[in-house]
Amino acid sequence: MINSNVTKINSSINLENTKDTKLSIQFNLDGFSFCISDNSTGEILYFFKNLFEDKQTTPENLMQKVDAIFKKDPFLQKDFSSVLVVHENNLSTLVPNKYFSEDKLLEYLNFNIKTLATDYIAFDDVQKINAKNVYVPYIPINNYLFQNFGAFEYKHHTTIFIEKLLSLSSSEEKKVYVNVSSKSFDVVVIQNKKLQFSNSFDFETKEDFIYYILFTFEQLNLDVEKVKLYFTGDIELESEIYNSTYQYIRNVFFLESNNSIFNTIRYSKHSNYILLGS
Repeated sequence: MINSNVTKINSSINLENTKDTKLSIQFNLDGFSFCISDNSTGEILYFFKNLFEDKQTTPENLMQKVDAIFKKDPFLQKDFSSVLVVHENNLSTLVPNKYFSEDKLLEYLNFNIKTLATDYIAFDDVQKINAKNVYVPYIPINNYLFQNFGAFEYKHHTTIFIEKLLSLSSSEEKKVYVNVSSKSFDVVVIQNKKLQFSNSFDFETKEDFIYYILFTFEQLNLDVEKVKLYFTGDIELESEIYNSTYQYIRNVFFLESNNSIFNTIRYSKHSNYILLGS
């Protein structure tokens, strides 16, 4: 696993010469990352990642951590043409459009997770799969960012992951994509540009990790000798969870990004896929 606490990486491009910029920022209780891109070209100019020493227990604690970093980082004091906020957690569920009603957001989530009556529920329109992604955003973070930047767009991280995977070249064979965070991971199965499966799992040990992977293969009748699995996120070739997966599944790969920012940063091309994957 990647265990750096603070990583601040930027390209040689001078941000002062770029006026039309977009801020994309991803939050979870373990830390946050952000990148700044040129709106006119889509090129990512700057990337920052901060992993907290301890996982935050509440969104309010997360907001306090973020506030302290925002006040010190000059790149977050700039004016941006647009802002995208990505909420990363396992508090989400997909609902097909034909079964969706805005009056039942809490009911959809309660099938899978425990929610509070005070939770604010949001949803993304995932047009490529004719479904809505219903989730709990970090509202203290949203409120804080609204005070700093005004209106902005926000999405759940699985929405972006699914949309990016569906934009890849089509293939008739089923492929499994696993996006790894420090203590959780997302599993998405795609076939012929259609979503077959999506779920998120928490894990503590390599045994937990491979159990959920093999459970998914079993439930979907996927052949561990034939079906290809692609990793993204916080996982490396030498990690225990990679070795554990490779022990049971024959075809294991990394889904690498073509983003040019990787020419100037130290991260592997499959890492930070939600923000940097292309």
